[in-house]
Amino acid sequence: MCRWLAYSGASILLEDVLFKPEHSLIDQSMSAKSATTPTNADGFGVGWYSPNPTPGLYRSIRPAWNDFNLRDLAAHIQSPLFLAHVRATSLATVQETNCHPFRYGNWLFVHNGEIDGIEHIRKQLLMEIADELFPCILGTTDSEVMFYLALTLGLEADPPRALARMAGVVEAAAHAKGIDESIWMTLGVSDGRTLYAVRYASDGSAPTLFHSRDMEDVIRILPRLKEKLSPSTRVVVSEPMGNIPPLWVEVPQGSCVRVHGEEIAIEPFRPIPPGKA
Repeated sequence: MCRWLAYSGASILLEDVLFKPEHSLIDQSMSAKSATTPTNADGFGVGWYSPNPTPGLYRSIRPAWNDFNLRDLAAHIQSPLFLAHVRATSLATVQETNCHPFRYGNWLFVHNGEIDGIEHIRKQLLMEIADELFPCILGTTDSEVMFYLALTLGLEADPPRALARMAGVVEAAAHAKGIDESIWMTLGVSDGRTLYAVRYASDGSAPTLFHSRDMEDVIRILPRLKEKLSPSTRVVVSEPMGNIPPLWVEVPQGSCVRVHGEEIAIEPFRPIPPGKA
């Protein structure tokens, strides 16, 4: 499966998080440890926020470790909030429009996991997406369908509830086709101000997800950045980077993480079935 990372805090160079730490996301694209697919070579992407109203986005189908454009850009782009993703495809083809993050307005979205049986319910799920959003879908992944379903169901007004409604729609559609355990995911989404992350699976066994506890922990992972970080610095990752695993807190199964400034809150995440929204 895929690996992803989200950073929120003081503005720093992307390379300080993407490339320089031991077992960084770029290293994980070659040799992930807490994943069934150790190599994530089917493309990558990074989205970042700046003073511009729309987040920047760079995606490629090349392996992340073998793209010199990414290395050069990461050495020059600074951002206080960014999401990055390395991809290992399941069913969808390797093409640039299938690489994460997905972007709509000021929103960025990354996903690790899958919808089991998506080939049987994709048409139904697409029909649930708002007419005005449908032309924005450019790829063929289940991840992009989930993003635009969440936008349809109120992501811009109430992200945790919209994501729960999205999961409820997917599970209901799958159940109608005889698929009882359809969702296996972690996802990250942001509007540039607040970062949300979800860990959930229909069978209670979602992929791994971790967060840093506070700035002091991040400094121990990235000591050279001590003068650059702020009290609000937080990192959310598919698997720990650095060489001090105890500094990372595992997000519990069935949870939604909210990171806003120095505040980090974790609440239970449960899908909301259609008709109960």
